[in-house]
Amino acid sequence: MIRTFSTHKIRPQIDLNHLWQFTAGDAEPFQVSVPSCWETYPGFGSYRGTAVYSHELQAGGNLRLVFEGVSHTADVFIDGQKIAHHYNAFTSFDAVYPAAEEKTHLVEVRVSNAFSEQSALHIPNDYYSYGGISRPVSLEIVPDVFIEWIHMTPIFKEVHWDLAVEVSLRNISKTNHIANTEVTLEVGSHSFGSVEVPAESRKTLSAVIHCDNAVPYFPENPTLYYATVTLALDDGPICDDLIDRVGFREIKIAGKEILFNGQPIQIRGFCRHEDHPLFGCALPMSAMDQDLNLFRDLNANAVRTSHYPNDSLFLDLCDEKGFMVWEENHARGLSEEKMRNPNFEQQCEDCIAEMIRDHFNHPSIIIWGILNECASETEYGRSCYERQFAQIKSLDPSRPTSFASCKHFKDICLDLPDIVSFNIYPLWYHDRPVKEYLDELYSWIQETAGKGKPFLITEIGAGGIYGYRDANLDKWTEDYQAYALSQQIEGVLSKEGCSGIFIWQFCDVRVSREWFSTRPRSKNNKGVVDEYRRPKLAYQTVKEQYGKFKKD
Repeated sequence: MIRTFSTHKIRPQIDLNHLWQFTAGDAEPFQVSVPSCWETYPGFGSYRGTAVYSHELQAGGNLRLVFEGVSHTADVFIDGQKIAHHYNAFTSFDAVYPAAEEKTHLVEVRVSNAFSEQSALHIPNDYYSYGGISRPVSLEIVPDVFIEWIHMTPIFKEVHWDLAVEVSLRNISKTNHIANTEVTLEVGSHSFGSVEVPAESRKTLSAVIHCDNAVPYFPENPTLYYATVTLALDDGPICDDLIDRVGFREIKIAGKEILFNGQPIQIRGFCRHEDHPLFGCALPMSAMDQDLNLFRDLNANAVRTSHYPNDSLFLDLCDEKGFMVWEENHARGLSEEKMRNPNFEQQCEDCIAEMIRDHFNHPSIIIWGILNECASETEYGRSCYERQFAQIKSLDPSRPTSFASCKHFKDICLDLPDIVSFNIYPLWYHDRPVKEYLDELYSWIQETAGKGKPFLITEIGAGGIYGYRDANLDKWTEDYQAYALSQQIEGVLSKEGCSGIFIWQFCDVRVSREWFSTRPRSKNNKGVVDEYRRPKLAYQTVKEQYGKFKKD
């Protein structure tokens, strides 16, 4: 399954989520399902290196392979010819093979999850960097000019909604073509007329559609509208289409408040990794849905996609269920030295561009985040934050921005984001009362360039090992974790000027082997459920505390 809805009715799209041949090391080739992570294959539980996935397909014409995620470096070949290279497990890419002969073609994807000096973002970390084709794959047969994406920005005009629309057309042929493109929704439409698209180039079309009768999107009433883009070439019939969804909502900042369609929100959320002992980072839709059902039971209303862009399928579910999402680019805990990796800036820039290109239309996404716990206390680090925020604003000025800082009392970047966010661990790493620590931090922020901005706690929590109980409230027990979270949630959500909280974290997750000395079981054990989603004592504590502050 690629999305929760069909994105094409005219363009042929073939789901390639089935058996591929897997070859790695000295092992005999064998068949595996895709998407998947090779750490779930027998004998490959800790394999770090390279492997090849191969698949034969019968097709001809302009072949476009779309990979939603390969972890973490991919080289794509068709019939031995290299047609694409991509870095980063958490963003999509395509591989186009024009004018292919109608026959059986061999597709090979050479995948690596190895750490190296060329990889600035995938490094040993407090989560696991899996290997494999970890998100869906599809084959599309496209015309010489095809619709690459549509971006839709709702704008409220006092009594009605407008929809700013951009459509990207891509010409993969060596000939100029005339394109006739139209966008249609239930509440409005627009025809762009005849536009020339030069050979081997892209053309972006822009318009504003008046949508007088659009019903606004709210978390408690997540109304979605389908937008269909159609394309005809050179006065011929319609030959291509693209379908996506939009929810009519605006996210704005007013002083210290975050407004959702004019109404202030309080976030009660979790940080969540894409991680499961049975699936690695390649969670099927049913597992994603179960996570969100547990969120709902916990009285949560938001999720932070720590620390990378998430699968579009998960975001579709958030759209439909009305969860608010903080989505961020892929960079966690990098020192200035690591940020000076010669590939860092380009790999971050690519990640941001691909994240926003693919996820622009999800109404659930209310905040774009960057560079979790990186060097925001240094001048060089500040230059990186400044460039990345500028890039986001150039691609999508409609959403507020933020970053999760751990540079308490020394961060020099608080003027850059729209929302000030901090990760704090009183009663865990800091043996201080929650209110005392939070008051001190908040008072300091009001003396910096972050003064008067909305404020979020983006990580807080405590470790608890499933089944480890102790009436003495020793650390790492379920008992102590429940106690700490009770104090933390109460302290944060009762704090004046605070717009909400993301608990670290929803479920226990696997970490890199290099982190074994600080992570019992080689897991980050701060989940309110364990890796199998079995609830700890903290589950009920969080449910009661979040329920107490629930207003919707």
